[in-house]
Amino acid sequence: MSTAAPEPVELYRQMVRIREFEERVKSSFADHPGVIRGHTHLADGAEASIVGSIAAIRPGDQVMATYRCHGYPIALGTDTTAMLAEIYGRATGLCGGYGGSMHLADPERGFLGTSGIVGQSIPQATGAAYAAQIRGDGDVVLCFFGDGASKQGAFHESLNIASLWKLPIVFVMENNSFSGSTRVEQEDANAAAGEPLATKAKAYSMPGVTVDGGDPLLVHEHVAAAVAAARAGAGPTLVETLVYRLSAHGNTIAPPGVPLTYPEHEAVRVFGAVEEYEAALRGDPIPRLRARLVGDGLLTAEEAAAIAADATAELDRAEAEAIAAPLPAPEDALRFLEA
Repeated sequence: MSTAAPEPVELYRQMVRIREFEERVKSSFADHPGVIRGHTHLADGAEASIVGSIAAIRPGDQVMATYRCHGYPIALGTDTTAMLAEIYGRATGLCGGYGGSMHLADPERGFLGTSGIVGQSIPQATGAAYAAQIRGDGDVVLCFFGDGASKQGAFHESLNIASLWKLPIVFVMENNSFSGSTRVEQEDANAAAGEPLATKAKAYSMPGVTVDGGDPLLVHEHVAAAVAAARAGAGPTLVETLVYRLSAHGNTIAPPGVPLTYPEHEAVRVFGAVEEYEAALRGDPIPRLRARLVGDGLLTAEEAAAIAADATAELDRAEAEAIAAPLPAPEDALRFLEA
């Protein structure tokens, strides 16, 4: 992880691994009914934004994210078996089975954590940036959140203080086209004035830029520039990456004995926009990057197939080990609570 130009094939490899992880979470609802006992939210479609951004930081930097959070720790090097075990509620999970999908954390790799609260990462990441500024070690914080979080008061308060104090933080707003089942156009018209949303940066005297979140190299270019500015003491930047969430908002809680399922995407289920959704599938950032790499002679079809096979094998092992891992002991339920 550095601000140097990333290796495109490695970016592709990480995107494929993230997608395979998301698909494995989704299929677990049918393959292992009842194993996942809580909400999960996938970020398929945002892989380019994730890996392009993460490639712009270095060891010692820190990351906070929203509850749609599986891709970030993978890009940071977190073990996928431990992640899947956490989502399965196993004692061997990343957080001992206490957190589940929406509360992953891996501080050793700079991933400070997530929460199910919309926009929670923003003030917490701002606080982490203030701590980094006090330490004076040149570290930077990347803060990821969705477009819906820009309507939270914490967003405005955090950007204001980050700009005033020139904190070493980069705010990455991943605009995934929907907030739950509400289109982003409806958000703009009714509750989030400003188009594109990166224009909100002007109110807080910081740079704001909107980029194609389906192009990891373009994302990296802009996030790396923002990271370099933050590291040099120039303060924060707001980077809006435009992506399209390919799965539904989240899984649907089902009655006892019935598997949890992912419903149809909101574009189809709520708005009947089949052509829009099919166009989004055709614009999937993973085959898009693969075609670019093959066309540029950086990757062969056989090498791309091997990368996909490696990701499948990795998640096959992770799934088997996670499903076989023990559940937390009942007597440990209150382990981290003070009397």
